[in-house]
Amino acid sequence: MLVPVSWLKDYVDIDNISIKELEEKLIMSGSNTETVTKIADNVEGVVVGKILEIVPHPNADKLIITKVDVGSETVQIVTGAENLHVGDYIPVALPGAKLPGGIKIKKGKLRGEISNGMLCSAEELGFQENVVPKESKNGIFILKGDFTLGEDIKKALSLDDYVIEFEITPNRPDCLSMIGMARETSATFDLQINYPKIKIEDEIEDIDSYTSVEVEDYDLCKRYAARVVKDIKVEPSPMWLQMKLMKAGVRPINNIVDITNYVMLEYGEPLHAFDLEKLNGNRIVVRRAKKGEKIVTLDEVERELDENNLVIADADRPVAIAGIMGGEDTEVTENTKIILLEGANFDKTSIRNSSRSIGLRTEASSRFEKGVDPNIVVNALNRACQLIEQLGAGKVIKGVIDKYENKLEKWFITVRPERINDLIGVQLSQDEIADILNRLELETEKKEEKLVVTIPTFRQDLQQEADIVEEVARIYGYDRVQPTLPKGAAWGARTNAQEIEYYTKNILNSIGFNEITTYSFVSPKSLDTINVPEDSFLRRTVNLINPLGEEYSVMRTSLIPNMMEVLTRNYNRNVNDVLAFELGRIFIPHDVPVTTLPLEKKVLTIGMYGEKIDFFSLKGAVCTLLDRLGIKGYQFEPEKNHSTFHPGRCATIAYGNHILGSLGEIHPDVLENYNIDIRTYVADIDFNIILQLARLDKLYKPLPKYPAITRDIAVIVKDTVYSKEIENIIIQKGGELLEECRFFDVYKGRQIPKGYKSMAYSLTFRAGDRTLTDGEVGKVYDRILNELKERLDAQLR
Repeated sequence: MLVPVSWLKDYVDIDNISIKELEEKLIMSGSNTETVTKIADNVEGVVVGKILEIVPHPNADKLIITKVDVGSETVQIVTGAENLHVGDYIPVALPGAKLPGGIKIKKGKLRGEISNGMLCSAEELGFQENVVPKESKNGIFILKGDFTLGEDIKKALSLDDYVIEFEITPNRPDCLSMIGMARETSATFDLQINYPKIKIEDEIEDIDSYTSVEVEDYDLCKRYAARVVKDIKVEPSPMWLQMKLMKAGVRPINNIVDITNYVMLEYGEPLHAFDLEKLNGNRIVVRRAKKGEKIVTLDEVERELDENNLVIADADRPVAIAGIMGGEDTEVTENTKIILLEGANFDKTSIRNSSRSIGLRTEASSRFEKGVDPNIVVNALNRACQLIEQLGAGKVIKGVIDKYENKLEKWFITVRPERINDLIGVQLSQDEIADILNRLELETEKKEEKLVVTIPTFRQDLQQEADIVEEVARIYGYDRVQPTLPKGAAWGARTNAQEIEYYTKNILNSIGFNEITTYSFVSPKSLDTINVPEDSFLRRTVNLINPLGEEYSVMRTSLIPNMMEVLTRNYNRNVNDVLAFELGRIFIPHDVPVTTLPLEKKVLTIGMYGEKIDFFSLKGAVCTLLDRLGIKGYQFEPEKNHSTFHPGRCATIAYGNHILGSLGEIHPDVLENYNIDIRTYVADIDFNIILQLARLDKLYKPLPKYPAITRDIAVIVKDTVYSKEIENIIIQKGGELLEECRFFDVYKGRQIPKGYKSMAYSLTFRAGDRTLTDGEVGKVYDRILNELKERLDAQLR
């Protein structure tokens, strides 16, 4: 919601409040801001001018020469704009002027003709292209009305202003309006709010002689009201109205449309104007659409409707999709003489579903689908008629047709002041609480030790005592609440699973990995990019009914695609070394199609690439993690058939009969799918099993009393022999005396036959009750060597 501060001042006197204080205090009271922008920032030396003469440029077909009166003098300016006419008021940047982007205007010549300045577009004054009026788009900003020549453009157009963009949460649709934000400002600073005074000076005739309204579906349309205005003059809006709309992010169209948009921004109530003479039967019928009915909306798109769509119809056909967009056939044009102004309140679920089904979301639908107060409908209509009368754009017909069967009344919430104080942690009296609530237009009545709060219908988010507590806290000021420790028996602690997760993240962080978090919704094509076979169980996915798009249409069954996307993004941004991990959930359906909640399985995925990173870097990280989690006895076994990983550079992590996961180098085909030109390594670990095996309790034993004996053993074996096979034999035959077996070298080259390799290990022997002799160690050493020879045909090097 874009809120120009100058417009906010129409309702609340904040002249003595700086923009910094205004923003900070509104944030503290719950109105979060996205940005604060100063209009026409860095614009200097631009004044109002008037076109006196336009002649063709003698040396250029696409240029013209203008004579411009800037008050103190008449200057010649050459321009290529095509939307100028004699008599137009326009912004003129005189020599020495400054424009956004560091542009400085100087005297000069264009194709031989003197040009003493520049005529400015709206964009050059700091406005976005999407809010520029049609007649000024791609040209000079034409100013409507009478102006003082030579006056600074900032003063003439009230450009010395700030615009605050507020982040409005879905539960506060009342703040999607200037009056709503004025209420928040009034309550935050304890200032009086001045509501618009609505009075129509001259109403003529009777509305019943012009039109009638019938509502067939009150379940979808709670209220429908209409007013009629005749002798319409459709023309550009005055500059003050255009500027308010442009600052608020809305493009001016014409006076009638601009007034409806103005009222929508002011009250939060979307209005629509129909050309009454184009309504068959001069009547309105609010009904469900008939299956197959079609309508061409204002965006010139033909849309097919069904029984779930609510429409505004005349005697024969739909003329608008209720709460979303009007129809082209009844659009207000320059030839319109009589309009019917619609103000209504539609069911928010119906609007949301219709908007989604027809693929159209508008400013009106975005408000209706959040919920609009039905009791502001007639006020908004009257405000629009007042503005039409003030601008001389038409004559208001007397009377309002108002179909409102089940009126929404105010409701009441009883609150306990002591409960409010306990929850917030303050000591406010009953009168202080009542004063805060009254500032929010929540009337209060004392009943013994309680307060009965009357809730106005524009605050549909207030439904229970806890909601009132929050209102008191935010207006009192969260920054004023002193931090205190919990009282009583309040305590909390992590569960064992949470402790293991927390410790796992700390371990990976400590060895250089960064945690990432990715979406659970993914594209079904993500499994193709990692070469998952067509018959894999991973392709049994949970499909979303209403996805945001194909890229987020299924729930993930693997974290590897998410990890690869993150690694790719970093690689494309020239990040040379990346170590990342994600601890998240995958979703495996029990049946397809899904009839029950899927199995949510925790998975740890580790990914890395870099100049000095290889398979053993990843393996070392996994070993460090498992060791620190107290998991002993795991093994790495060769894996040759994993389609995501490089054959021969992939392993399965096994623990007894459990498969903890897989790790390896990503397959070249997968890297090609992601356009990565560097070797990349990923581990995919079943964290549910880790939670069962991890032991965070540490068992300590005293330092050994007796010395150790260390022996190295180097054996020559075939290339097909794995290190783990050798280690298993060493550990098995080493018995109780073998304290540690550490692999430290592999060698292939001279003195080693082709097809063989040398594997070297350091063996540490120790006894807990005595000092070992060389003879004892020698017997164990020989036993190990003989077993290696017998089972692996190993030769001592």
